[in-house]
Amino acid sequence: MLDSTDRRIVKELTKNGRMTMKELGEKVHLTGQAASSRVVRLEEEGILKGYTIKVDQVKMGYGVHCFINVYTRNIHHQPYLSFLEVEGEYVLNNYKISGDGCYLLECRFPSNKELDEFLIRLNAHVNYKLSIVINQSEHN
Repeated sequence: MLDSTDRRIVKELTKNGRMTMKELGEKVHLTGQAASSRVVRLEEEGILKGYTIKVDQVKMGYGVHCFINVYTRNIHHQPYLSFLEVEGEYVLNNYKISGDGCYLLECRFPSNKELDEFLIRLNAHVNYKLSIVINQSEHN
């Protein structure tokens, strides 16, 4: 069970996973050693599963951000899943969902040309509905 200090540690590390344990301790009112011990425990318990970086996808050349609701044509989803294994270069996440659709793809493409080519190949296996991201606000 997480206490309020553990929750503050997770929140601070989510903002900046590269901070020192001394800096983390100062933010959550612990010594650096105590903060480090808690982080190790959170890692061992599987609450902290890894550390990552944020990449500016637009600067990396992937300016088209979209979500694709996928509607399979029958109960056999393997052709779609196999397609993603081969054609998944631009796929960030593939969520199996309930509600509107069977899967929700989150993708980034360099341009509308690559998006269109992907959609043509995707449509050989499933139907889809496309939503383009216009703007994303930061949420912490």
